[in-house]
Amino acid sequence: MEIISKIILPIFIIIIVFYGVKKKINVYDTFLEGAKEGLMTTFSIFPAVIAMIFAINIFLDSNVLGFIIKLLTPMIGKVSMPLEIIPMAILRPISGTASLAIMNDIFKSFGPDSFIGRLASILQGCTDTTIYVIALYFGSVKITKIRHALWGGLFADLVGIIMAVVLTNLFF
Repeated sequence: MEIISKIILPIFIIIIVFYGVKKKINVYDTFLEGAKEGLMTTFSIFPAVIAMIFAINIFLDSNVLGFIIKLLTPMIGKVSMPLEIIPMAILRPISGTASLAIMNDIFKSFGPDSFIGRLASILQGCTDTTIYVIALYFGSVKITKIRHALWGGLFADLVGIIMAVVLTNLFF
């Protein structure tokens, strides 16, 4: 299996090159054109990525997360959701890296096979980085009216969080 994982990408590239040659396509020029287009895409989304990173850092440094957790604590206690999972649930729509770091801390503290470890894993799979996706993809194609996409995505994240809790309580 290790050998297959090392040779699959070069084999895939060779197949693409041979296919392009067979179809009489100038593979090298087409590759350079695609690389140039990819670089232009990178430059066009760079401001959106910087703005998103800046906003996430402001959010995390402002300690708003602690305030939100204190506000939600009375409600969370009623629905058999551990308080340690709340920061991950709040940050998951904003930043995948931050939620992965919190999940890693949960694994270190409680173990991946604990109830909260399983809940964190299911939560990670049931939700998406909605705000990041909207900022990056919508920003790259210059879409400015994001209201319905934002609320739809956040609603889907809320349903994902609820289902993660329900499924974890049901199966574990």
